[in-house]
Amino acid sequence: MAQKDGTALATKARFARSCSVSITIAADAARVWTLLTDAVQFPLWNSTVTKVEGPIAPGQKLRITVPISQRAFTPSVTQFDPPSSMTWSDGKAPIFRGIRHFSITPLGNGSVTFTMTETFTGAMLPVIARTLPDFVPIFERYAADLKRAAESTAIGDTR
Repeated sequence: MAQKDGTALATKARFARSCSVSITIAADAARVWTLLTDAVQFPLWNSTVTKVEGPIAPGQKLRITVPISQRAFTPSVTQFDPPSSMTWSDGKAPIFRGIRHFSITPLGNGSVTFTMTETFTGAMLPVIARTLPDFVPIFERYAADLKRAAESTAIGDTR
């Protein structure tokens, strides 16, 4: 059965957890990429993020604050291929590792499919898993926020 556009799917195992969402966006890849890589503007369109510190660029370490916990996460940008894909990674394998991958796939009609997947793995996952939020509603809101911002035609209208 196909996953509904914009609906996140989570999988859980003892030493691996993941969440993924895909959504069709009526905008070109460059527009979506610009939104995903502008750290200053990121919290203006993305209600799942309070603050992004550091440039979203190859090899850079970010400091991302989220409203769900006001905790800061510090991933590094480990893969950067404009305007089609990017990966943020945090933690140390085999203890605990989080990897978030973003992809933008042109559909040939001026639209794209945006996909975001986050995977957690490691020996400490069974202990840490209790502290992780339910990523399904967070990912769905993230994708909906990105769609709204990318499809907006008004300058500055990102919500």
